[in-house]
Amino acid sequence: MALMRTQVGIVGGGASGLMLGHLLHRAGIDSVVIETATKDHVIERVRAGVLEQGTVDLLCASGLGERLLREGMRHEGIFIAFDGARHRIDMAGLTGGRGITIYGQNEVVKDLIAARTASGRPLFFEAADVRVSAADTDAPGIRFAHQGQRHDIRCDFIAGCDGFHGVCRPSIPSGALQIFDRRYPFAWLGVLATAPPASDELVYSHHARGFALLSMRSPQVTRLYLQCAADEQAANWPDDRIWDELRARLTMADGWAPAEGPILQKAVTGMRSFVVEPMHYGRLCLAGDAAHIVPPTGAKGLNLAIADVWRLSQAFEAIVRGDTAARVLDDYSARGLRRTWRAQRFSWWMTTLLHRDESETAFDERRRLADLEYLVGSTAAMTSLAENYVGLPLD
Repeated sequence: MALMRTQVGIVGGGASGLMLGHLLHRAGIDSVVIETATKDHVIERVRAGVLEQGTVDLLCASGLGERLLREGMRHEGIFIAFDGARHRIDMAGLTGGRGITIYGQNEVVKDLIAARTASGRPLFFEAADVRVSAADTDAPGIRFAHQGQRHDIRCDFIAGCDGFHGVCRPSIPSGALQIFDRRYPFAWLGVLATAPPASDELVYSHHARGFALLSMRSPQVTRLYLQCAADEQAANWPDDRIWDELRARLTMADGWAPAEGPILQKAVTGMRSFVVEPMHYGRLCLAGDAAHIVPPTGAKGLNLAIADVWRLSQAFEAIVRGDTAARVLDDYSARGLRRTWRAQRFSWWMTTLLHRDESETAFDERRRLADLEYLVGSTAAMTSLAENYVGLPLD
């Protein structure tokens, strides 16, 4: 068995784990990153692509902005569509110049892997049988197998950045965490299509047939979403049916409609809100999807994870300087939960504002339309949406 010693053992080599390792490296703190998936899988899985202003600023400040600034698509507004018309929310004008940038999570991961490789710090892909132990002691540990060899890592701290289905959160005794969970009665069918985006900015559409969203991944590739049943299977949606439904939900009275092209990928994403409190147990800290899930409507998942690991890196720096670990980690959890619940509120609001629920009545739909009309006609309401969408402060 290979024995290793590090200050922070990071379980999870996606965006949050790699970003934490990057920030710790820049602070002179040693870490080991362990990921169960292959490198190609981590890079190729298509995930979130909307980066808040604070996320962009942090990536740039930490030396990861070169390709982001060159290839990312900055947006200063979004469209809210209903009753056959699009209404633009001028986010930059309402927030003092803040905006969002379209840059796929897989592209962020590519940049982070390159930075990790350049740092020379350990990064293990395809780790198997990952286990964490002794989280409630001063000497927590991680064990895993890699290329036929067992590894035993002794850490000062463990960061659980391994997602909703990872091993870290289930390793915490059930009585130590309070779980808040809500499932929505619908899902998203997401598709990638080889077609130039028909809009320079995202279009969120409420329609009697259900929600639809036009987004993008590049000037040549459009990302589109359709509200569907919670138990829907992507195989039930041939390409012709997808385009028929997208035309129905996104075509506006003035003739605007999505551009069409070959569909490259399709998948169904469930919708849920999930939070655990607190965000640490002893010296095992949770970050990103291991600690919380938000419905994708508000584009908060990746941004919450990046804010988590920024605060967690600050916490580890404070402990290295001599602050009391228990107090610092309690503060990490409290600050993280405060931002998480604000993001949950916004994501829930955006989701319920724009989606149809089969259990609702005609009264609910009329109320929703009144909400939408108020939103696009009130500077105060548009400012509230803009402030939340471009992102609240990382702390």
